[in-house]
Amino acid sequence: MPISRNIPSIDFDLRQLEIFRNVVELGSFSKAADAVFLAQASVSERIATLENMVGTRLLDRLGRQVTPTKAGELLYKHAVLLLDMKRTASLEMEQFLGVRKGDIHMGGSTIPGEYILPKVLGGFHRKFPSISVLLTIADTGEIERCVLNGDLEMGVIGSRSRHRNLIHTELWQDELVLTIPVQHRWAKKRVVSLDEITEEPFIIREAGSGTLKIMDTYLRGSQSKGLGPLNIVARLGTSTAIKEGIKAGLGISILSSRAVETEIKAGVLKALKIKGLSMLRSFYVIRDKRRIASPLCRAMLDFLTSTSKEK
Repeated sequence: MPISRNIPSIDFDLRQLEIFRNVVELGSFSKAADAVFLAQASVSERIATLENMVGTRLLDRLGRQVTPTKAGELLYKHAVLLLDMKRTASLEMEQFLGVRKGDIHMGGSTIPGEYILPKVLGGFHRKFPSISVLLTIADTGEIERCVLNGDLEMGVIGSRSRHRNLIHTELWQDELVLTIPVQHRWAKKRVVSLDEITEEPFIIREAGSGTLKIMDTYLRGSQSKGLGPLNIVARLGTSTAIKEGIKAGLGISILSSRAVETEIKAGVLKALKIKGLSMLRSFYVIRDKRRIASPLCRAMLDFLTSTSKEK
């Protein structure tokens, strides 16, 4: 006859997992308490209860810093999936009942985030007035990291990532153009050579920029050494900052035609072609294939795809 062992089963609820996930992601009991609207003592008590129910320590307290143990890392991985499933189930029920409301957290790299998405989101709001969009603008690399970390449901970026967990859908076309102030000695030209460009002070974007990545790729493909021969005088964080630098006489640059459209129409800047080099690119919407797309996320994806041909 088999021996009966009274071993308690491991159990926990979704609220405990929500609190645990916030502690892990924020690395702090106090920050997690603010995020879940509880007192810090209550958060500590619930984590202790969860550890008792699981039967092992889940978090290491190293001074003010909190990090997950190996068991904590395992539980965190499943907590993310379970909480995503809970959110998706709630949203799908709302969708089934005809309720279209909630928040979408998405990101945009500088060009689509500042020059394309605001107009697109206006159309989305008219179609779904009860859905609120929280848009984070950063460079392409940062948007990719936020999507992969689960901080953003999706992002729109200016270059194609090689990360295997990202799904890409092509949206809009763009062209990179050489941009100079209207008082520049090349102002009457339409085309200049790469050799001429290397003699001019040049401004570029920061590392991580999709525009910088595409520009370097095209320059390397034109039998030059990429950014190497350029007389780089400054690295600036946004296209807006570069435009201001060009206006002030700091240097010239290669920018998205969408970023300089207003200044060209106003007669402040001028766009030139580079001889033998046409720099075309696409913008992509990305999301993490490991995560379930919520109904609101799918609504935004469908809207972006359906309207991309108009941009």
